[in-house]
Amino acid sequence: MRATMNRHTALLGGLAFLAGTGTAIGQETPPPGGQPKDFQLAEATEYDLPNGLGVTMVPYGKVPKTSVQLVIRTGNINESADETWLADLMGDLMKEGTTTRSAEDIAREAASMGGSLNIGIGEDQSNVNGQVLSEFGTELVGLIADVTLNPAFPESELERLKTDRVRQVSMAHTSAQAVTQEKFRAVMYPDHTYGRLYPTEEQLQGYTLEQIRGFYDENFGAARSHLYVTGVFDEAAMREAIEEAFSDWKEGSPPITNVPQPVTGRAVHIVDRPGAPQSTIAVGLPTIDPSQEDFVALQVTNALLGGSFASRITANIREDKGYTYSPYSQVSTRYRDAMWLEMADVTTAVTGASLDEIFYEVQRLQDEPPPEEELRAIQNYLAGIFVLQNSSRGGIVGQLAYMRLHGLPDDYLETYVDRIYDVTPEEVQRIMRDYIRAEDMLLVVTGDREQVEQQLVEFGTPIVD
Repeated sequence: MRATMNRHTALLGGLAFLAGTGTAIGQETPPPGGQPKDFQLAEATEYDLPNGLGVTMVPYGKVPKTSVQLVIRTGNINESADETWLADLMGDLMKEGTTTRSAEDIAREAASMGGSLNIGIGEDQSNVNGQVLSEFGTELVGLIADVTLNPAFPESELERLKTDRVRQVSMAHTSAQAVTQEKFRAVMYPDHTYGRLYPTEEQLQGYTLEQIRGFYDENFGAARSHLYVTGVFDEAAMREAIEEAFSDWKEGSPPITNVPQPVTGRAVHIVDRPGAPQSTIAVGLPTIDPSQEDFVALQVTNALLGGSFASRITANIREDKGYTYSPYSQVSTRYRDAMWLEMADVTTAVTGASLDEIFYEVQRLQDEPPPEEELRAIQNYLAGIFVLQNSSRGGIVGQLAYMRLHGLPDDYLETYVDRIYDVTPEEVQRIMRDYIRAEDMLLVVTGDREQVEQQLVEFGTPIVD
């Protein structure tokens, strides 16, 4: 770090010297950037084991490392109304060892291979993954299989893990953004797992080892799982290792389908935080999911409207008005479900004014298509991001798992960049009119009720929570 700082200091000093002596430095306009090319995935090997486990092996790169990820179609989606974060607690306990290895053994063994092993629990999918030096790729397969198939679920660790999770919930509730998102989801997805972001302390403390084991037994199995291998590896040796490690895994049940019916229509909710100097606002509505034809065009439209630093909402309420520092919008997706959401932390006094400007930008893009030049800059940005997402072993697995979850066509990765550039200004306008309708948007504001309630009346009758 010190050497880097010295180089920077020397560079700045040199520039100051040149400026002070009147020496001119010639400047040339850089050449325009080229259009990113479509992503080309190496030929993959795909097959299924007799128990239903799917396998995809994709050679990637020349760095002698191998990534292995087992993706299971289970997670928070499988929790009942009184089991929020039961899946997360199960994942925590799975990290504590198997019937033959302790947690320390697992960590030590993964480290000795030049890598690590991790467990992730998501809303629709969970995974057990790791990456190691290529010479240990087949051993990593065995380690992942042991962690997945033979968890010990040591009761001695349960209370500690519950306490950790209680602390996480407590910390989350100190964040206005987390509180706002929690309320937003609860209103949009009542009586559905997608609407339950955080458990209560009583829920967490009440979970038993029997519940956790029951959740695992019911939701882990080969029939709802897929194994991905990427990087540098010996295909024949890897296939043999996979069959040896996973062929005895129970088939289990297929994944459940629990598609929500989100609430659509204008509603305004206030989460009261007396004395708060800022308001955290969330504005959004349900929209189309990735399996729909218009979804790529929706992604382009979102980036132009609020989902990039160069977006219109950001330019308006951050750059022009100075109402906020970091507004953003996103299209948040789950299985057969998605929502468009804009969030921002704004000064309390301009809560209503900020919402006015957000709705102004929504209306403006519905009234007239964007200029070609503005759209092309957003398309270049998205295409570049897409290429970067596919520039690592983990990124490729993430894309493949995303495709499988949403049932996307085999040529999705190869044609994505072209589909970004196929979006026209008129199509952006149509997407806005069809899918980002101001009259159907839910508003949640976390802030000082006494100061913000009257500001929100023009958007609907506020409901104070």
